[in-house]
Amino acid sequence: MKTIDELKQSVGTLLESMADQVSEGWDRLRQTASTALTRYLPTERTALPAREEIDDGRYRPLAGWAMLGGDLFEDERRVVVRLEAPGLSKEDFDVQVLGQTLVVRGEKRFERETSEGRWRLLQCAYGSFERRVALPVAVKSDEARADYQRGVLRIELPKAEPARPQTVNVRVA
Repeated sequence: MKTIDELKQSVGTLLESMADQVSEGWDRLRQTASTALTRYLPTERTALPAREEIDDGRYRPLAGWAMLGGDLFEDERRVVVRLEAPGLSKEDFDVQVLGQTLVVRGEKRFERETSEGRWRLLQCAYGSFERRVALPVAVKSDEARADYQRGVLRIELPKAEPARPQTVNVRVA
């Protein structure tokens, strides 16, 4: 039969192990989500309901943060970036390549229901946003293509040709 001290030690070891696992989980979430966490800033065009139309006590119209999750794939000839952005249309996006960074801007607008009633919960983020994705290699930005289907923005960027070494004769004076 275990003594009280042995039980305390076992419980202490168990709690330490659980704390380590929770800490590791939060670290992993923070690392994974750090670039995907995106701020949405409402504008007049966002058309959010007035505060008095919403019963959700946690709702903060200017604190719209959401995950704009993405994937980045690379093969021999291209880089493909996919961003999950539901609730938009292809006209809502502005996609640019600035050096080694893909910049995606857009605005998600609120859609009103036609019936009378009240909003009890608003968890989706609305407003203008910007997501930056570091590209692993140089790309031909003028040949990039993008499409938007089923809530996923897919951008395909052909890789730039690697610079060929040049031979330059330098005259010695």
